[in-house]
Amino acid sequence: MARPRAFDEKQVLDAVQEQFWNAGYAATSLQDLMRVSGLGKGSLYAAFGDKRQLFLRVLHSYTDDSHSYLRKVFAEAPRAVDALRTLLEVPIDDPTGAGTRRGCLMVNSTCELGNADPEVLAHVHRAYETSTALIGDCVARARREGDLPAETDPIALARALLAAQQGIVFMGRTGLDTVTLTATVQSLAARLLPDHFGDQ
Repeated sequence: MARPRAFDEKQVLDAVQEQFWNAGYAATSLQDLMRVSGLGKGSLYAAFGDKRQLFLRVLHSYTDDSHSYLRKVFAEAPRAVDALRTLLEVPIDDPTGAGTRRGCLMVNSTCELGNADPEVLAHVHRAYETSTALIGDCVARARREGDLPAETDPIALARALLAAQQGIVFMGRTGLDTVTLTATVQSLAARLLPDHFGDQ
């Protein structure tokens, strides 16, 4: 009989995700993975496969969590337009600035591996399409609630909001201070999600 695993799989994946997120794929060694997971090489490979398979597992988990977060934020917001503004603010929510400096794992992975690994690129493309659809549904709700013009194209605005959010993430990685990032978010929100669109 196979012995039950003597470790918490989610805890291991969370630790490995932090390692890949902080250091990147290429700079993460097997020794790093063993250190953060607390597992030996044999146990690590038996449970998750090689380094690439483990990375793909982490990337899938990260995007699943991101989409779950979006669904929760959108479902719980009293008004959809407020949830859309929150989407722009997410990259600068961490007052320490650590979140903005390390960016988004999915974006980092695309920049590092997109040209060399078609599977990573395909996964990221699907993930962004899912994000766009979720944001688009929220835009459509904001339109129904009267907070956006009736002629607003939900998918077009969703892509613009997603591009704006990822731009904030990238600017944060350059070391731009939180005050400037916040002002930029406010400027983007004023243009993409105006408070009184009927007066413009």
